[in-house]
Amino acid sequence: MADDDEFDEEQDEDDLDDDEEGASSEGGGKKKLFIIIGLALLLVVGGAGAAYFTGLLQPLIDMIAGDGQSAEDGDGIAQDAVFYDLPELLVNLSTAGRKSTFLKIRISLELEKPEDVPNIERVMPKIVDNFQVYLRELRVEDLKGSAGMYRLREELLKRVGAAIAPAKINDVLFKEMLVQ
Repeated sequence: MADDDEFDEEQDEDDLDDDEEGASSEGGGKKKLFIIIGLALLLVVGGAGAAYFTGLLQPLIDMIAGDGQSAEDGDGIAQDAVFYDLPELLVNLSTAGRKSTFLKIRISLELEKPEDVPNIERVMPKIVDNFQVYLRELRVEDLKGSAGMYRLREELLKRVGAAIAPAKINDVLFKEMLVQ
């Protein structure tokens, strides 16, 4: 009888183990499925966010929104834009008791319309004067690095925009810049 009791206990434990394995494999399968779906969703959302913040989705967003400019090509530059070269400028930079430092710069203006060229030519002395006054106050340290170039571009764009108020300048482009 003792043997029968031991045999019944072993069968009961085996039955319990089988039930636990079935439940754990069924629950483990659902857990794995949720983890895989969660990781896939995280990968898709993360990839879409990265594409948005790097600007890769901007053409698609513009196309869907209907904001695409028909006058622009693939580079984002207007096809009817006109570039106007200013005369070469040579200025003495501001130095505090040090050896003279010169800046030689060649600039091109990106105009919005070809009709703006006569306006630029009419006020050219004013533009050159504004540039000369600003450039003479610069120090060599002001021109260092890409941040210095960006600030210079923005300041020149603001000055030329004020000089030719009705016409619009899209950008100031540096063709050559030499500090000596």
